[in-house]
Amino acid sequence: MSAWSIITTTARKRFRKGSVKYGKKHPTPKLSRARYDYLAAPKSDCFTLGFAKTDVMPPDVTKKKYWVAGYRAYNPAVGVLDPMTASAVWLDDNSGRGGIFLVSIDNVGMSSYDSDLIKDSMRGELEKMGCRGVFILSTHNHAGIDTLGYWGPLPLTGRDPEFMAILHEGVRAVMRQAYEGRREGDLYHGTIDAPPVIRDTRPPVVWNNTLTRFRFVPKDGSAETWLINFASHSEAMLGKNSLISADFPCYLRREIQETAGAEVIYFIGAIGGMIRPKELDEDNIKSTISCGKQLGRAATQIDNDRKLPPLLNFVTQPYFAEAENLMLLLAVNLGIIKNKKRVTYGDGDLGYAIQTEMTYMNLGGQQMLLLPCELFPELAYGGFLSAEESATGQGPEINPTPLTEIIGDEKLLVFGLCNDMTGYVVPPNDWILNAEKPYIDGGKDATGRNHYEETNSLGPRTAEIIAGTFAQLVETVRAAEQNQAG
Repeated sequence: MSAWSIITTTARKRFRKGSVKYGKKHPTPKLSRARYDYLAAPKSDCFTLGFAKTDVMPPDVTKKKYWVAGYRAYNPAVGVLDPMTASAVWLDDNSGRGGIFLVSIDNVGMSSYDSDLIKDSMRGELEKMGCRGVFILSTHNHAGIDTLGYWGPLPLTGRDPEFMAILHEGVRAVMRQAYEGRREGDLYHGTIDAPPVIRDTRPPVVWNNTLTRFRFVPKDGSAETWLINFASHSEAMLGKNSLISADFPCYLRREIQETAGAEVIYFIGAIGGMIRPKELDEDNIKSTISCGKQLGRAATQIDNDRKLPPLLNFVTQPYFAEAENLMLLLAVNLGIIKNKKRVTYGDGDLGYAIQTEMTYMNLGGQQMLLLPCELFPELAYGGFLSAEESATGQGPEINPTPLTEIIGDEKLLVFGLCNDMTGYVVPPNDWILNAEKPYIDGGKDATGRNHYEETNSLGPRTAEIIAGTFAQLVETVRAAEQNQAG
C-alpha cells in the first residue's frame, strides 16, 4: 500500500469513527425554511446608498512573512504591487424595513468563521442602523495574503492573526462609514458583453461573459457609486507571482474612477471550471493591468441603463453540504482552516457536513443568487457535457436542473463567495477523483483532462444539494408573491 493510500485510509477511519457516537450516526439537524422578506410595491421614490473603501494591509508586510494565497503553499510575499482593500455599500429601498450591507474584500475567500465574527462583533450597531442583512463577499484574489489558511507553511496555518484582525477592523470601518455616508438617489441597471480577456480552461466552454453594472446616481450631485459583477477568477498575476496585489479588479476600479469619476465595488459571478483571465502580455503585471483596464473601460461604455424601482427583497436560507473532502476536514481538524460550523451528518461517506447559506435577492426586478462557492457556470446556465465527453461516461441527465431553469430566468445574476468559502461545485457527470489519492489528486480522465477542481470541492453531491435548496427557495419566493397578490 502506498504512503498516500495509508494516509487517506487512516483519515477515513478517523472521521468515520468521529461521526459515530454510541454506535449511531447523528442525523443532520433539520433547518426550517426561511421567510422571504417581500414587498410587492415600492414605498419610496428612491434608494438610499452609502459607500466606503479602505486598504487592509499590515504595516510590516515587507518585514514579516505573509503567505500569498491562491496557487502554491509556502510562497512568502516579497513586496506590494497595489494594496488589498475592503469596500462596503449600504443599500436601502426606504420601505421602512431597513437596509443591507454588501461588502467586497480583495482576498481569496473567507470561511463563515470570519464572516460571523465580524457580524457578531457589530450586532448592537447593526440593530441600531436597522440593518436586515450583511453579505461579505470575496473577489477570489490569488495575489493577496492568505485568509483561509492552507497556503502557508503546511502543516501550519497560513492565517496570520494580526493581519486577520486588521482585515476584520477594516470591514467594520467601511460598514460604519458607508452607513454614515448614505445619500438618496436613483439606481440603474445595465449590461455589456465583456471584451475578449477571459477564457474557460475546462470543458464545456460555458461562462457568463456579461459585465453587469448597478449605477447609483445621488440626488445631491455627488459622485456616483457603481456595483460591478463579472465572472472570472482574479488571478491574472499567475502562480509565479510573489507580490501582494488586488489583481485585475484593482485596475478595473481605477479605470472607472479615472474615466467616470465613480466609486466602485466589485463582485464575482459563477467562476468555477475554470474561468480566468487570458495572458494579454508576457509580463504578468502588464497583463493584469490591461485586463482590468479593458473591463473597466467596458463598464463605462454601457448604454442600456434602465432605472430600477426602489425595491429590495431577499431571503437567506441556511443549508447543510456533505463534507466528503478528507483533506479539507483534516485542515479544519488541525486548525489550518477555521470553521466552527462542522457538524455530524446522517448520510454521506464520512458522516460530516458543513452548514452554510445562500441568499435569493430581488433588486428592483433583477433576480440574484448569492452563493458561498465557486459554481461551475453550466450548473447555472446549462450546457453540460454529453456522455461521450464527460469524465464518468454519463450524460447530463444525472446533473441537477440548471439554476436559471429552476427559477425560469436566464438573466439570473450569480454572486460567488458570499459569507463563506466552500470550494468548487462540479457537475456530477464530470466529477472524478484519483482513486488512490482522493482529494489530493483529481487525476486525469480518459481524455487526459486534469480534474484539479474536485480536490477543492466538498464532495460529489454539492451541486445536487445547492440546486435542491435553491428550488425550495424559489417555492418560498413564489408563495410569498402569490399571497400578496391574492
